[in-house]
Amino acid sequence: MEHRLQQLEKTLAPSGSEGSSVAKAKRWRQAWRQRLVVATLVLSDVLLALLVWEMAALLQGIGGWGSLSTVTGATMVPLVAVWLGLRTLLGLYPGYGLDSVEELRRHTYSVLATLAILAILAVGFQVGSLLSRLLLMSFFLGVLVLAPFTRYFVKGGLKEVGLWGRPVMIFGSGQNEGRVRGHVATLLQGKWELGYDPVAVFNCHLTRLAPTRPDTIKQSHESSPWEETLANAADLARRQGVDTAVLAMPHTRREQLAEIIGLASIGFRHVLVIPNLNGITNSAVVARDLAGTFAVEIKCNLLNPWALRAKRMTDVVATMVGGVVVLPLILVLALLVYLESGAPVFYADRRMGQNGKLFSCVKFRTMVPDAEAALRRILEEDTELREEYATYHKLRDDPRVSRVGRFLRRTSLDELPQLWNVLRGEMSLVGPRPYLPRESKEIGDTQAEILRVPPGITGPWQVAGRNLTSFSERVQMDAVYIRDWSMWLDAVVLARTARVLLLNRGAY
Repeated sequence: MEHRLQQLEKTLAPSGSEGSSVAKAKRWRQAWRQRLVVATLVLSDVLLALLVWEMAALLQGIGGWGSLSTVTGATMVPLVAVWLGLRTLLGLYPGYGLDSVEELRRHTYSVLATLAILAILAVGFQVGSLLSRLLLMSFFLGVLVLAPFTRYFVKGGLKEVGLWGRPVMIFGSGQNEGRVRGHVATLLQGKWELGYDPVAVFNCHLTRLAPTRPDTIKQSHESSPWEETLANAADLARRQGVDTAVLAMPHTRREQLAEIIGLASIGFRHVLVIPNLNGITNSAVVARDLAGTFAVEIKCNLLNPWALRAKRMTDVVATMVGGVVVLPLILVLALLVYLESGAPVFYADRRMGQNGKLFSCVKFRTMVPDAEAALRRILEEDTELREEYATYHKLRDDPRVSRVGRFLRRTSLDELPQLWNVLRGEMSLVGPRPYLPRESKEIGDTQAEILRVPPGITGPWQVAGRNLTSFSERVQMDAVYIRDWSMWLDAVVLARTARVLLLNRGAY
């Protein structure tokens, strides 16, 4: 191993002044590219903080709740500086590799910590009475809610101009792990928010490493022993300014993987290893050092009674507040349903709730009367519709749906009455799909896991393709949601649900 490390270090040594100059220029461009990304993100946060502060001050002035004191105004600059400093310490600039849930978690921590620091300083300097509590609370609430959306749009803008993302190289081995390697590359390209841009993909065969390239890179390399090719890859990375490697080798033996990591760490500053933990949760996993032995701790948040109480409290408060806001809309929609097809306006269907307990799931009636009998007749007469229903448990062009019902389904407004189920504790705002009793056998072994929590008005399948996903895919998404559950995940799902509804994507 030591001999191979020495050989690799020699291979990575600069070969000439001209090549070295080109490599330095590319690394310089890559470094300044990342600095520009960080500067843009920081500037967007500063501008957002200024805008929210001005809006909060305007709100206070319009409401006649007092004027802006000198102390309160002078607090603004150090307040924003502390907030930006905490976001920097939490790794949010640029935040590559953080999914939406982790990014929201760290953002919330930065806001709450800034509020706590302000409270401590106000008490310490005895200026609490001079600060406008309404202004400060409005500011913190505005930043807490608006910053994640601002960050998303700014990252999208940076992506459009080709700045967002850190270039990475992906390494896999063998046929099976080659599929993993390709899957990882496709996943990273699709999940652009993570900021990992695959620029090269290599196929490791343990004794030999034959690299392949995605469409974005047209270079090719001849097959060679994997140590030599890894050295070539690291040299290419050094010249191109790539400092991150992803080892998609979940089935490689531990000794071989340790050797590959040791060699890769010479040429790459960041080395990400994908372990053989397929099906294990993501956001709830924590790395542990057990006396020098690597361990993975998997926390099941759904077994924490306090977390479930917080989820229930959030459901009740949000439903009561939101219910008051949407009550006029519910009355108008009820009138439209009645005018088209008469009573009843609502439709109650038996669904499986928490622990398999049946409950009446309330919706606006979107179909003609006696819809179940009509469905049986349709499926008996049409083979294609029978196959479609077997796959999706829905019909894209369901002849039983009324005109108003089609509009309600397309906009998902037919599910608004389920707020009543949430208040009764039978459903949650976010959760697994409320399954029909006759779907129990098709859910399979994950049924006990999925039925541990109340079903939700919205959930992961609604924001990941809506009704375009098959039944089995929905079940898998619900199972992953249960394993990954956190309050942060619920917040992300709610935000994505709003985006899907506004875009009117995939519903029928």
